[in-house]
Amino acid sequence: MFIDVLSIVGLTVLAGACIPLGGLLASFERIRPNWLEQEFRHFVIALGGGILLGAVAVVFIPEGRSSMGGSLLAIPAILAGGLIFFLIERVLGLKRRESPQLLGVMLDFIPEAAALGGLAVVNTEIALLMALLIALQNLPEGFNAYRELLYLKGHSSRKTLVFMSSLVITGPVAGLFGYFFLSERPVLLGSLMLMASGGILYLIFQDIAPQSRLDRHWGPPLGAVLGFCITLFSHYLVI
Repeated sequence: MFIDVLSIVGLTVLAGACIPLGGLLASFERIRPNWLEQEFRHFVIALGGGILLGAVAVVFIPEGRSSMGGSLLAIPAILAGGLIFFLIERVLGLKRRESPQLLGVMLDFIPEAAALGGLAVVNTEIALLMALLIALQNLPEGFNAYRELLYLKGHSSRKTLVFMSSLVITGPVAGLFGYFFLSERPVLLGSLMLMASGGILYLIFQDIAPQSRLDRHWGPPLGAVLGFCITLFSHYLVI
């Protein structure tokens, strides 16, 4: 048990450390005029979106469905995740606190870390893969969140990096919650992974795929979550 706890803490700390590491990389702005701000930043945004989508397709959906015994309840769980992320973002937007990149970091890192903790006992290899994916996606997300926070009033580079470093602790807390509470509750573990999938899909099409955005911009990303669920339902019909 002690080894498991130590492994979970170590994996989640290393994965979470990529958030401030991404911010640190973003703090080196003067590589050449306008290059970092334009081409490279758009590349990093797309990279983060690709990793997120890959995590959903390769880990969260398959493992979530498996934990739920292949139940059709996977579909409403994904839809619920998309709706929950939409509502959180909507509330923050109404309160004029929109920080979509930072919101994305925390909304996917916390449930992912909890799922990692739950899987550490059930499937060690998948847990290691998930830790790697979390680290890979936290790096570009941290990069983008730093740029976003730096433009907010009262945020210096040092203050922003210190704040981002403080977010690392949420990983071990969520991971240990998953280990002690979710590892013996596979249906809850699967539901969490599927809801995280729906939320990640929403964030990808809301914030990472700007070409899908409209003035009243919540419709297209919710439609993307629904479209994904229609495809998944079709898959259920033919297997």
